[in-house]
Amino acid sequence: MNNDEFERFVLKFGKDILRFCRMTAGDAENGDELYQDTMLKLLEKRNRLDSMQNTKSYALSTSIYLWKNKKKKYANRMRLVPIDSMDEMSDEGYGFADYDNEVSPESIVLKQNEIDMIQGFVKTLPEKYRIPIYLYYSANMQINEISKILGLPEGTVKSRMRKTKKQLKEKLEAIGYDR
Repeated sequence: MNNDEFERFVLKFGKDILRFCRMTAGDAENGDELYQDTMLKLLEKRNRLDSMQNTKSYALSTSIYLWKNKKKKYANRMRLVPIDSMDEMSDEGYGFADYDNEVSPESIVLKQNEIDMIQGFVKTLPEKYRIPIYLYYSANMQINEISKILGLPEGTVKSRMRKTKKQLKEKLEAIGYDR
């Protein structure tokens, strides 16, 4: 098929193929993209196409093949890295960076160093002080729930947490951390 024959083919069957692509894709934008991909594929193979054969059915089967291939690629990507909408993710508690007040990489590293340092201090505490802090801050449990879990009075849990916070504050002030 030469260029003139290909042009006649597009003029004759282009609207039908476009309509089929839009119906297959489900919307105009994806349908237009599928149509464009189909026509590009046919243009690449125009030298091997015979205008005497049913080129329209070949074009439609090409668009089906391209659509299925695109869906497979999308499914594989979603399987590897699912893409949820920002609204759904924010409803689930994920936070997003405010690009107007974007945090620098340096501040992220410094913040992570602070977290690591404080976690290191907490790990050095005796178990009777460390466990209530973990339950309170990591598991988001209330004092009464912690007292039930540990089998201690609420007052004991509160005093241990107060002592733990005081010890951590002293350790942080000793290294010059003032926040």
